[in-house]
Amino acid sequence: MEMNGVFHERQQRKERVLYKHVLIPTDGSELSDKAMEQAFDFARQIGAKVTLLMVVEPFQVLTLNPDGLQEAYAQIDRQNLDAAKTTLNKNKALAEARGLACDVIDARSIDPAHVIVSVAEEAGCDLIAMASHGKGGFKAFMLGSVTMKVLAQSKIPVLVYR
Repeated sequence: MEMNGVFHERQQRKERVLYKHVLIPTDGSELSDKAMEQAFDFARQIGAKVTLLMVVEPFQVLTLNPDGLQEAYAQIDRQNLDAAKTTLNKNKALAEARGLACDVIDARSIDPAHVIVSVAEEAGCDLIAMASHGKGGFKAFMLGSVTMKVLAQSKIPVLVYR
């Protein structure tokens, strides 16, 4: 009889869980890694699946003479994508060691915020958990903050770690 009460209580808790699938974008920075670990802990507590995302921005240089540089750009882009895959796979292992179901996605884009919001929607995520570098003032105005853009564009909740 007591077992049924425990089971019933667990079923009620599961039904109250708001988030079942958390998207965790990362840029590979130390702050992003700390936010990811906190997001892993949160996802584990609520029993959610996680998807890790890393968006690699293509290498761009303005030059008047681009001849011969395309191969160099392509090589740098390949190296960056390989590094992203290595980082994602390392973090996937960390998530799985915590008992989390985890998928990884790598993408290439000049607009990481748009990709984050699109991937969250396409993957059926109901929460985005990400870091904010906390840049303010002129630098944030000029560069824009990926986190701020995600907050502005996302139709699902965004949990920001600082």
